[in-house]
Amino acid sequence: MNKIFDTADAALDGLLFDGMMMMAGGFGLCGIPENLIAAVHRKGTKDISIVSNNCGVDGFGLGILLDAKQIKKMYSSYVGENKEFERQFLEGELELEFNPQGTLAERIRAGGAGIPGFYTKTGVGTVIADGKEHKEFDGETYIMETGLFADVSIIKAWKADTEGNLIYRKTARNFNPMMATAGKVTVAEVEEIVPAGSLDPDHIHTPGIFVQRVIKGDHEKRIEQRTTRSRGE
Repeated sequence: MNKIFDTADAALDGLLFDGMMMMAGGFGLCGIPENLIAAVHRKGTKDISIVSNNCGVDGFGLGILLDAKQIKKMYSSYVGENKEFERQFLEGELELEFNPQGTLAERIRAGGAGIPGFYTKTGVGTVIADGKEHKEFDGETYIMETGLFADVSIIKAWKADTEGNLIYRKTARNFNPMMATAGKVTVAEVEEIVPAGSLDPDHIHTPGIFVQRVIKGDHEKRIEQRTTRSRGE
């Protein structure tokens, strides 16, 4: 099975459809699948539900899908860098399922492990717990959260081999590894592709069994906020 595709558009061919559930890796703008997001935008897929820690920034990352009104619902834990996200949500144009960040990560991990639900103390006594099952363990109250699954996961890694084994680099190893396990199909964009067998097995973060398609992308790696000071301060 050849997992290497020439372009992001080719890698997503036949996978996208209106109303789908998608996971998109990254944290802020770090480790986001820039090329695959742009390909979803070009395709024009609509009413997408997206699981992502945040929604990029205005005009970049998942923000371009927001601008094009291609997103119906977000499952996120942080929304503070995107004014369009705020506007669409407050005006009722965008659905939002807001999650504590650790809960979101565990929901994705659980989905990838085939676990339909789990109990956590996070959110007990807050609006997060509204409408959710409560259960006591050893005298402590917990709420049930459900695992998350996706039709397609789009992720970003540093290096892949031709079998789809992936290595992430530093902070880009954020939501990407767990999302790779939770999609029916996982498409990865990477900075370098090497022959099978050339990666040290001890250094592989995501085994190729979880990855169906791979592209080599060109990455802008934009910085969300740049803070500088004069020399000598």
